[in-house]
Amino acid sequence: MEIQQIRFAVFLGVFLLMLALESIIQRHPTVDSKKKRLGINLALTGIDILAVRLVFGAAAVGAAQFAEERGWGLFNYFEWWHGLEVVAAVIILDLMIYIQHVVSHVIPFFWQFHVVHHSDLDLDVSSGLRFHPIEILGSMLFKIGLVFALGPSPFAVVLFEAVLNGMAQFSHSNITLPGKLDYFLRYIIVTPDMHRIHHSVEKVETNSNFGFNLSIWDRLLGTYIQEAKREQPKIIIGVDQFRTSDEVSLKNLLLMPFREIPRSYSLFPKKD
Repeated sequence: MEIQQIRFAVFLGVFLLMLALESIIQRHPTVDSKKKRLGINLALTGIDILAVRLVFGAAAVGAAQFAEERGWGLFNYFEWWHGLEVVAAVIILDLMIYIQHVVSHVIPFFWQFHVVHHSDLDLDVSSGLRFHPIEILGSMLFKIGLVFALGPSPFAVVLFEAVLNGMAQFSHSNITLPGKLDYFLRYIIVTPDMHRIHHSVEKVETNSNFGFNLSIWDRLLGTYIQEAKREQPKIIIGVDQFRTSDEVSLKNLLLMPFREIPRSYSLFPKKD
């Protein structure tokens, strides 16, 4: 099986598993049509994939193969066990994606596009795939730059992207975990309850719990919140500016960054 097929298999497997669990152990009541939201979020994902293919081709994996052939990147200066390189690559790349996420909240221009992700009125497995195509292209350019700088193996990049994608779906999923399990898992990974706080309409909560995979970065860098102001099932999800289903249609999501958007959710908001 080719590496791209492996990554797609992980994506599809996690997506279907979380979708099934959401129908059995739902954590948060829904306020919008799940069928409609799934259609919109998956359509947006399809547009994102097409945009990346058209602009970058093989994207980060292709960049890793290119760098490996030319000996580019920090890792190519070390003679070490490949397994250690893979672990180091996954950890470093995860930290950099955390930083990228924080930056998308810090800089109003980036928030203009990232708000598409936060505008979802509910949170479920498909929310982890809901990003504006321009944000996805910017994110991919950032990843390619990281790959050229670090020089990880193509396998390490595929593994990281598979883990990141799978964990993004898990952390956005609308499932209930036993309290003790959630508590202990949070010391290692981001759980749905932890990340749901990040999607709260409350500004302080939106600007917390930025991680998708490893939870250590939020804890170390002071962006971790243990509990929201409201109980988990009562958290209001989304942003204050978009509270109706019509406002977050596929067309409006694609046009959203090019309209006047109040920047009150940015950590350092530009005056409107």
